[in-house]
Amino acid sequence: MSSLEAIGRIIRDRARTTPERVAIVAGDREITYAQLDSASDALATALLARGLRHGDRVATLTGNSPEHVAVFFACAKAGLILLPLNWRLAAVELAYQLDDADPAAFLVEPGLEELAEPTHHPFEPLAWPEWTGTVRADVAGDDPLLLIYTSGTTGRPKGALLTHANCFWTNLGFDLATGISGDDVVLQVLPQFHCGGWNVQPLLAWWKGATVVLARVFDAERCLDLIERRRVTTMMGVPANYLFMAEAPGFAAADLSSLRLAVAGGAAMPEALIQTWAERGVAIVQGYGLTEAAPNVLCLPPEDALRKIGYAGKPYPYVDVDLRDGELVVRGPNVFPGYWRNPVATSSAFVDGWLLTGDVAERDDEGYYRIRGRVKDMFISGGENVYPAEVESVLHQHPYVREAAVVGVPDERWGEVGLAYVVLSRDVPDVELAEFCRSRLARFKVPKRFVRLEALPRSAMNKVVVSELPA
Repeated sequence: MSSLEAIGRIIRDRARTTPERVAIVAGDREITYAQLDSASDALATALLARGLRHGDRVATLTGNSPEHVAVFFACAKAGLILLPLNWRLAAVELAYQLDDADPAAFLVEPGLEELAEPTHHPFEPLAWPEWTGTVRADVAGDDPLLLIYTSGTTGRPKGALLTHANCFWTNLGFDLATGISGDDVVLQVLPQFHCGGWNVQPLLAWWKGATVVLARVFDAERCLDLIERRRVTTMMGVPANYLFMAEAPGFAAADLSSLRLAVAGGAAMPEALIQTWAERGVAIVQGYGLTEAAPNVLCLPPEDALRKIGYAGKPYPYVDVDLRDGELVVRGPNVFPGYWRNPVATSSAFVDGWLLTGDVAERDDEGYYRIRGRVKDMFISGGENVYPAEVESVLHQHPYVREAAVVGVPDERWGEVGLAYVVLSRDVPDVELAEFCRSRLARFKVPKRFVRLEALPRSAMNKVVVSELPA
């Protein structure tokens, strides 16, 4: 008998209650809850019939698609582990993850075969099933469901295991904090190879009987069109998504009247960008999370979106947080059990039962948390700690700074000083940028040099890739 936390029952229960509601919109396709339940049952049956056993991994290489959603629920029903691979990686990077995870099946979206072939792992096409089948497998809450590889900023990527219970509790907390109803239309722009592509709105939407509009890849103009045409009521994105949409030619004229709530996470949201969306009548709610916490940790209540600009908020229900020597630490049923086949990394990720986030934070008198930056990104200038995120936040306030990234570089006099990479909408002299910072920051935090770029290098999640900034 499956646990009540087993995620597979989400789609089973919803298909029984509202079978004809539309669960997924993808282009011109509309998939009902009954169809999604039937397809995931068929896929689960087929995988088990091929000899896959409880706990085996199923790797996928695909963009956001209904087929991928069906595979997710198939794995959930069959007690298998989904390994969604990042299709923006190089073949050698994919090969490492496949070698490490050792999947029993590898499903590839048609059109991505050339990326999969050099990995030397056998694969088969990912397709909507044309057969039927019903699966009944015992699935417990502590069974793994997702294997998500981290970005590998500190070495080889590590596979973070997320259980059914992790996904259950993070979605329950998300619902209590921001909420989704059966009438909502959710625009999903986050890629499904990221845990946020499942656990930040989509899974909760299917739990509640809402409709998820899948954007296969992010395109600013197309997303604005989807919001207007599909009457999207809520969405989640990283700050870059909202920046690119705000800069799109159609932003000023786009009908955003249906959009009641927009959630931002993954990085600090520039205050000027929050104001830009607020002027269009859209409140952007800040959040904070990490893969190892499935990912939801902090959320700013919608009513405080403007009053507490720059803050990540308070802990989600069922999540505990604290500060240990300035570093944010987390515990709760959403926190992962550990890294795949890596006990050393797992052990170093926890202290006294608390997950170390690697992020420095501060808490105000009302209990709201603000993320100051990564522990490893901090640099020391003249004996003083400097957090790049704080400096970047100030640079983003300049009317002609579109994007900014700050790093510490060696300096003979001060040990380290700040180097700022900026993308400008019009040219601004270094002295003006420095003076702008100096009026808002302590002198030791002001960047000593500014480098102009056409664009900042970004990851598949639209996060700035510091290692790819020019030396």
